[in-house]
Amino acid sequence: MKAKDADILIIPGYTNSGPDHWQSRWQARLSTARRVEQEEWSKPVREDWVAKVAEAVNEAVKPVVLVAHSLGVPTAIHALPEFRKPVAGAFFVAPPDVANGNIRPKHLMTFGPYPRDPLPFPSVTVASRNDDFCAFEVAEDAAAAWGSLFLDAGHAGHINAESGYGPWPEGSMAFAKFLSKL
Repeated sequence: MKAKDADILIIPGYTNSGPDHWQSRWQARLSTARRVEQEEWSKPVREDWVAKVAEAVNEAVKPVVLVAHSLGVPTAIHALPEFRKPVAGAFFVAPPDVANGNIRPKHLMTFGPYPRDPLPFPSVTVASRNDDFCAFEVAEDAAAAWGSLFLDAGHAGHINAESGYGPWPEGSMAFAKFLSKL
């Protein structure tokens, strides 16, 4: 599949993805990419966020490819039962451990736990070995439950602009390879 043949949905996490974040850069470069906008980026309510993702998928005119970062990952996973349009695949980056009682802010735990059913479409999950929001083994275990190809990003923090991943060319190449196989 080529990017032009898909509706690429950018699903940011808590507080959105700023202009230097790789998601924002990808959105600007990919003509069929659009961001799933949330009403309240700094006070996420699971039901509201899930409904926005489901609405975006169900409005799509082409096969959907999800590109979720951080809290966008559990949002997308919880929205699956509401999808009425086909999803061709998902590219998940830095999923947070939403079952961890130490996560801050605490209301992020309302997005947990993750469903552990295999996903009905191909997916890639990218995780870092030193992400403050999720232990590497937790992300690896979730990816295995979903049947997701797991990519080790090494010591990359939360794989966001703050940890030095604005352009993130390695991620862009991994996404292009994934997309080409759909």
